[in-house]
Amino acid sequence: MSKLFLVPTPIGNLEDITFRALRVLKEVDIVLVEDTRITKKLFNHYRFNKKTIAYHSFNEHKIYAQIIKKIKKGEVFAIVSDAGTPSISDPGFLLVRECIKHKIQVECLPGATAFVPALVNSGISCDRFVFEGFLPTRKGRNKRLNELVDEKRTMIFYESPHRILKTLDQFLIIFGSQRHIVISREISKIYEENIRGRIDEVILHLSKVKIKGELVIIVSGKK
Repeated sequence: MSKLFLVPTPIGNLEDITFRALRVLKEVDIVLVEDTRITKKLFNHYRFNKKTIAYHSFNEHKIYAQIIKKIKKGEVFAIVSDAGTPSISDPGFLLVRECIKHKIQVECLPGATAFVPALVNSGISCDRFVFEGFLPTRKGRNKRLNELVDEKRTMIFYESPHRILKTLDQFLIIFGSQRHIVISREISKIYEENIRGRIDEVILHLSKVKIKGELVIIVSGKK
């Protein structure tokens, strides 16, 4: 049967993958990967090999039609991101949409997503939240944040180490200093860390240390 599997992969600790995910990766014909080097480490750890095709934000618009043709001919594909669940701030949405359009079965396995442990571990209300992912790197950044000024739900952002201080400075200007935030980094890894406090306190702390690893930012909503 023509089919596409979306398979979550560990966000840090390689043990955080399900038995089912491993079985699917071993059984499919081809795995679409963001970075072949990163996925190869996962395959090597679990001692299996699989044909892969690079599928990332720079080429997905060019090759998704070819992949659809292959799936319709009977090849079974899986797609993985470097870490976490495909389509969550990673490639995947475009291919899923096209599969549905072509009546190709799509199945997403449950598994790792960075924002869930960060949110649950934050101590900030998690019964209602809004996921914003990565902010625009240039144009539209302030506009997006200004649209969230009156958001009462907890907000979740992804950010890279080299932009974190700039982002927090913008948070300080737009949200004010009294908002409580938690920054989670290196989730599930040896040096996992959660930095908690008001926005101005967290800025002060991070300005004194070298920041490494992808970051999840949890921001309390407006009271």
